[in-house]
Amino acid sequence: MSNEQTPSVSAPVLARIAIPVRWRDLDAFNHVNNASYLTYLEEARLQWLGTLPGPWLDSASAPVLAAIQINYRRPIEWPEDLLVELSCLHLGNSSLRLGHRILAANATDTVYSDGEVVMVWVDRHSGKSAALPDAVRAACATA
Repeated sequence: MSNEQTPSVSAPVLARIAIPVRWRDLDAFNHVNNASYLTYLEEARLQWLGTLPGPWLDSASAPVLAAIQINYRRPIEWPEDLLVELSCLHLGNSSLRLGHRILAANATDTVYSDGEVVMVWVDRHSGKSAALPDAVRAACATA
């Protein structure tokens, strides 16, 4: 776990997604296994994308995760309700860099992790990059 000072989020928050810690998320040390953090972040991204007023996924293109970086700040124990915050850090032609923080839902000054992901939209047939959907671009521009 990192003891560094948690960086402040400078980008506006796109979404705050509530996620409960499940018993099955725990490891032998009675805290959430590091792989479960990835699941929480994936769930938050998909819930956010599902709220967009336009399509973000279609038969021609879909997002893939190109990179992920996580700073583990403190262990999460059960029971706990979490809040995942997503923010837009950068918009490219075909990519989106999202900042993320996993917080305690009842004490948002408790930061369990932070970091960022890069999502790239790809053409389902060629595998090459595709244009970022207008709905995603608009959501990030208005945040």
